[in-house]
Amino acid sequence: MNAVVNLARAYDFAAARHISQQRKGEAREPYINHLTEVANLVAQATSGEDPDLVIAAVLHDTVEDTQTTLDEIAAAFGDRVASLVAEVTDDKSLPKGERKRLQIEHAGHASAGAKIIKLADKTSNLRALLNSPPVGWAEARRKEYLAWAREVVERCRGANPWLEGQFDAAAQAAA
Repeated sequence: MNAVVNLARAYDFAAARHISQQRKGEAREPYINHLTEVANLVAQATSGEDPDLVIAAVLHDTVEDTQTTLDEIAAAFGDRVASLVAEVTDDKSLPKGERKRLQIEHAGHASAGAKIIKLADKTSNLRALLNSPPVGWAEARRKEYLAWAREVVERCRGANPWLEGQFDAAAQAAA
């Protein structure tokens, strides 16, 4: 199957799985908007030359935030996509603080592709923090998120200079 068809299938799959989810921001955007932005950043960062990486970006939260399994991802989109999704998926059975600590710890050991997805994800999240802050997040909580995102991204540096610049611009605007 060609890359464009697989990418369209990934968007359809993610939209169906995240259908009732919304972002935490004041605007309550459909969650698929975040997945689209992350995939767009990954596509631009790689000049569209790695369709599997863009597909993994579309699906990066699907296992973490829905009932989807990695086996389903592998069956529908292949082992490489499933592996990339696995690398960026938090274990939701762990407490939030532990998940955040592990993201920092694991980021430096991730594959180049997983680092690119992480960079795009954190960039998208910071942009959302600026454009539609989560309801109930005081300034201190936003600053805490920014500091944590910077720690994750520091361990991803070297994966893609253009994407690192996008993150840095968003971080500077959020500071």
